[in-house]
Amino acid sequence: MTRIAVIGAGFGGIAVAHLLRRAGFGDVTVYERGDDVGGVWRDNTYPGCACDIPAPLYSYSFALNPDWSQRFPPHDEILGYLRRCTDAFGLRPQLHLGTAVDSAQWTGTAWRLTLAGGTCAEYDVIVAATGQLSRPVVPRIPGAGAFTGIVAHTARWPADLDVTGKSIGVIGTGASAIQLVPALADRAARITVFQRSAPWTLPKPNRRYGRVRRALNRRVPPLMRAARAGTLLLTWVTGRAVTGRPIARRFVRAVSAGQRYVQAGRLRPHVTPDYAMGCKRVLFTSGWYRALRRSNVTLTTADIQQLTAGTVLTADGAEHRCDVLVYATGFAATEFLIPMAVTGRDGRRLEDEWKDGAYAHLGITVPGFPNLFLMYGPNTNTGNTSVVYFLEAQARYIVQAVRAVAESGPLEVREDVAAAFDAEMQRRLAGSVWTGCTNWYRTATGRIVTNWPGMASEYRARTARLTLSDFVRP
Repeated sequence: MTRIAVIGAGFGGIAVAHLLRRAGFGDVTVYERGDDVGGVWRDNTYPGCACDIPAPLYSYSFALNPDWSQRFPPHDEILGYLRRCTDAFGLRPQLHLGTAVDSAQWTGTAWRLTLAGGTCAEYDVIVAATGQLSRPVVPRIPGAGAFTGIVAHTARWPADLDVTGKSIGVIGTGASAIQLVPALADRAARITVFQRSAPWTLPKPNRRYGRVRRALNRRVPPLMRAARAGTLLLTWVTGRAVTGRPIARRFVRAVSAGQRYVQAGRLRPHVTPDYAMGCKRVLFTSGWYRALRRSNVTLTTADIQQLTAGTVLTADGAEHRCDVLVYATGFAATEFLIPMAVTGRDGRRLEDEWKDGAYAHLGITVPGFPNLFLMYGPNTNTGNTSVVYFLEAQARYIVQAVRAVAESGPLEVREDVAAAFDAEMQRRLAGSVWTGCTNWYRTATGRIVTNWPGMASEYRARTARLTLSDFVRP
């Protein structure tokens, strides 16, 4: 029997574990360092946290949910959905919660995992589903150690934090900040938003799903399929804009400009982006500009110079008093699998293999590392549609690969195949919108290691069938 270890129990880990078991692989173990399933939806609990992809598409195609309460569901509904899927798929007995994997080493015939605490276990196949958005980034600011107030990152929100009547500083204007600030504005005495660059935004067409809609979903499942198809079509339009199609781009830019014109008022010069749309993540919001215009909210574009015991000092000489300082500064998305140490064939270390930037054939396999497969690996992030769509494609590809391993022994992607794929990715990405600004898609050297350069349908097609000639038997 093929022994399989899945590392991580977020959307990716749950999907691949389920599809492997559905394909007949019974010996699947899922290791999760956290105390529950859910990945980013377990870790991100800040006020206002919600999905910015419509629910019909931000769910598994094989487990559509008839009971979403709204088009863009809040955090607790998504986490609840993942918990229910875990139970419905029968994965609870396979879960090892609170168990981090420190290292993985290829012995020549199997992978030896060393778990936190020193326990070892061997598996024929390992699937790393640790994600791109799991390690929060906190920028180094002079005087940070002197700040005596409460400090939080949006991905590590203190459960007991009461912001009522407090002065709050929010560093960053990305996806979490535009949800957090409107959610806090009614309770905080004052909020100061420290902006480095203004985000491109689009209106968030949220709507409630009432009892009639939910009942119809349960009784007529094809309605959910139709909603999913319609949502996919809408993301196709935004995808064409991001990947450089002039007509789509002009249309989406016009919608964004119209939103700022109507909602930003006097702040419009300060919230108008100075880089190409799509270079950073385009954000969906219905409350961001209105929150910034509130009397108790201040937007500052001056650079942060230093922190003191209770203030943030900016380059314009202003002192901003803060009781609470929130880092809405994202994740180390380009550092895949860290801090897990992975050693492959002939002692090859993955950190050395990726020293100039991570790469993997189809974002899934790396030469020199037999029977190691990645979920949400390099160059598989999407700038316009649901990442769950990509995860399902990867999981289905991995099922085919594991079936080939079970039939004939270890698989390792050929060096030339992986090199050709990486060269194609970097060639296509070199002309993409993502090269035009500083963003979380690129390494310090400028190499884009996170994003897929084309449409989601292309990725789905290229991963639909495992090509055995792309591999060798180590």
